[in-house]
Amino acid sequence: MTSSTVTSSQPDRPPRPNLAFRRLRGPRSPAEFAALVRRAAREIGERVSCDARYVGRVEAGEIRCPNYAYERVFLHMFPGRTLTDLGFVPRSSVRGRAARTAVAAPRGPAPGETAGEPHGAAEPYDPRDPWQNDHANHPNHPNHEESDVLRRAFMTGGGATVAAATLAPLGLAPAAAAADRPPRRAGAPEAMALEEAVRRIRLLDDRHGADGLYRRAAAPLRAAYALLDAGATRQTTADRLHAGAGELAISVGWLAHDSGRFDDARSHYAEALATARMTGDAGLEAHAFCNTAFLARDAGRPREAVRAAQAAQRAARPLGSDRLLSLLALREAGGWAGLADRTGCERALARAQALFERGRADADPEWMSFYGEAELAGLEAQCWSALGDWRRASRQARRAAQAQDPHFTRNIALYTAELADDLAREGRPDEAAEAGLRVLALLDQVQSSRIQGMLAGTARVLLPHRRASGVAEFLDRHASYKGPRPVRDGGPV
Repeated sequence: MTSSTVTSSQPDRPPRPNLAFRRLRGPRSPAEFAALVRRAAREIGERVSCDARYVGRVEAGEIRCPNYAYERVFLHMFPGRTLTDLGFVPRSSVRGRAARTAVAAPRGPAPGETAGEPHGAAEPYDPRDPWQNDHANHPNHPNHEESDVLRRAFMTGGGATVAAATLAPLGLAPAAAAADRPPRRAGAPEAMALEEAVRRIRLLDDRHGADGLYRRAAAPLRAAYALLDAGATRQTTADRLHAGAGELAISVGWLAHDSGRFDDARSHYAEALATARMTGDAGLEAHAFCNTAFLARDAGRPREAVRAAQAAQRAARPLGSDRLLSLLALREAGGWAGLADRTGCERALARAQALFERGRADADPEWMSFYGEAELAGLEAQCWSALGDWRRASRQARRAAQAQDPHFTRNIALYTAELADDLAREGRPDEAAEAGLRVLALLDQVQSSRIQGMLAGTARVLLPHRRASGVAEFLDRHASYKGPRPVRDGGPV
């Protein structure tokens, strides 16, 4: 038997243009419309890498059915319409074909298919697969074979699907196999897969926290820098690879930070900063300093937090994003609070609020999708807590927990843990216990040493108040907590 190879899935007839989608674009250019798509995605907590090329592929009929993330964004943009109204074919008519045909010889049409229809021309995005996307895995993509190779490189062996909730390994294929092959210069598919790796790691962290992800995310980071060492086919690709590797270093650094590995986090942030300085990437530099400031505050180095936040603001000013400057002002406020400088903290908080109220802009970095009213309130709560103003802290923490989008499960747990601690220290043990029980319920889904440490501190404060309503139940449940249950295919088991 001959070995299987990836066969061409080119259609026997040209794809049918999506005229309905083209009409919806109206007079806007593809790039302008792509910017609207990205903005709509941010509004609902999705992350899509829509660009003019993607819009063109949709309008040309190459993408017959969008992945689930794009579907949610398009239906948000055009309420009341269905996928069919937008010019796409029903998902049931394309689901799964690419996976069945990618390694098979050409065959006749299956029941329900149209003769000559391109098999797998639009395999829908599997929401359980954190690496799949419409670009790199599209069977009709001109670089599909290369993309598939890279996609496997960003996963460890053991099956083609990495379910988001399983927190399955996110690393390279065995290093020994790669070592036997000479390095190949990276192209656009590699850059795209690296960018998608960053998005998916952030998505998993939003939902599940860092503890189960950190060690698994180190291998994709090694893969990213291996791509840089191999070189790129074009300068634009090299720039994308450097930016992607830097952002991935920050993401892995954050996973280390949130899981209590401060030295590892510091090293990863420094690596990202070096990459930014080497390539003159002001956006990456601002991001690296932003996270460095946050880490310094948590590590008990408040003066360093202030300096890093101010350096981040200097790098960010030319970028045109008021929301980014707002977040960086909050990082500075956290440093001032750690120094017990109430005046400096209040000035930075006022600046953060004023910048935030200017609204979103197309220049806002993609990684800032988490930053909204809830995060603003949550970071302000942490400042007041550091200053010992428990009443203000609990008010802002409650506001943060109530305002947070349900997608950000980790942040809901974080803000609620902050609320529980502030209430306990404010002298409201019954309300603190109630909030603490809500956090314990979320820890089946979230793995974060930071949150667990906060909850342990709350339990110590509440120990003398065991007779207050609900406190004994919280203390007993906290004492018996054994860590998160393993998760599989979307839920605890």
